[in-house]
Amino acid sequence: MNKFLIISSIVICLSQSIIAKEEPKDIGQTRFESLSKLTQVIGTVEKYYVDDIKLEQIVNKALKGLMQELDAHSTYLDKKSSKEMSIQTKGEFGGLGITVGMRDAALTVISPIDDTPAFFAGVEAGDIILKIDDSSTLNMTLDEAVSLMRGKPKTEIVLTLVRKGQNKPLKIKIVRDIIKIRSVFAKTIEDENLLYLRVSSFDRKVTMDLKKAIKNKPGIKGIILDLRNNPGGLLTQAIGVVDLFVNDGIIVSQKGRSEADEEKFNAQQINTITSVPLVVLVNGGSASASEIVSGALQDHKRAIIVGEKTFGKGSVQAVLPITQDRSENIKLTIAKYYLPSGRTIQATGISPDVLAYAGESVQEKNSEFKIKEADLKKHLEVELDKDNGVKKKKIEVKDKKVILKKDVSKDNQLNIGIGILKSLIIVKK
Repeated sequence: MNKFLIISSIVICLSQSIIAKEEPKDIGQTRFESLSKLTQVIGTVEKYYVDDIKLEQIVNKALKGLMQELDAHSTYLDKKSSKEMSIQTKGEFGGLGITVGMRDAALTVISPIDDTPAFFAGVEAGDIILKIDDSSTLNMTLDEAVSLMRGKPKTEIVLTLVRKGQNKPLKIKIVRDIIKIRSVFAKTIEDENLLYLRVSSFDRKVTMDLKKAIKNKPGIKGIILDLRNNPGGLLTQAIGVVDLFVNDGIIVSQKGRSEADEEKFNAQQINTITSVPLVVLVNGGSASASEIVSGALQDHKRAIIVGEKTFGKGSVQAVLPITQDRSENIKLTIAKYYLPSGRTIQATGISPDVLAYAGESVQEKNSEFKIKEADLKKHLEVELDKDNGVKKKKIEVKDKKVILKKDVSKDNQLNIGIGILKSLIIVKK
């Protein structure tokens, strides 16, 4: 250790003499001084820390701290985390079915994924996760949180959540399951010549599946594209989706620290398959690729955006190896997305053209007295189980290819979107 300190001192002395000749002292520390300081701290911790801690552990902790201080999305992936990430990218893993992010230093649910354990248990976009089982999320990294929530199928986990409008934390018990994500749902709307397209995440088949759904309904007059609670996914798919509706122009650009890193992605007329009026639904759980799609369509004046302000995740991460065998990596923010108008998504999100809140749509006066026999028969079917104030979603057996009028009336944002879409169709005639 004495040799270590002597060498460090020599390096510092040499670097200081170089500075004296080449630069004024008030310019600050040189690269050599900064690296020497890091080496000095690591050596001091190794020698004097109260517990016996190995050099490899110290370095790993230093790397985690460094990446965590950069931004909420950059992180150090040790061997275990790198392996878990590899499993996740295969698209099938044991977990809860939620996407999380850091907002104001709090672990926040961006959105639950459709038809997953978290979705049916009642987890909502915007929930703040206080505890994962008995582990506090204070100062916990995103990857540590994801690692704790992921696990063997059929095992239980308890999330302690803070939810806006609730005066005390909620405890939700969830049973892990194999997460298989179905990304595209195509439906028609009862008594309307409209196509409803729900995209829950941007996986490798989204553009192809949307294209197929639109071509299967050649006579439709308008489209509702539902991106609510969509946490994002592949940039290529976001670009592909916009290209289905836009003839030409920039879809999104990617800018790094230098001009040479800038990359622009353009629409091509050959890929456009429809010009019918379009309404896009978004909310606080719409993030990343969802914001690129909704923002680009908004900038091109190709769609009316309805709902609530989106999450605001507009940065690009790359996984870069730091060992030769690629068993350890860093996930580093390397660029930001910019929309066709030049505006950024990061930390600002997309503001809808028409603000509409979630919940049931406003009914006409005395409509509650207009009861049908079918309503009486199905009364018990729509009752929801309650656990600590959390509504659990129940699977209904019905025609999944048609959205009924009674379902539209329960979804204020969808109801408003349909109204706007019908107006656009009339104007276009």
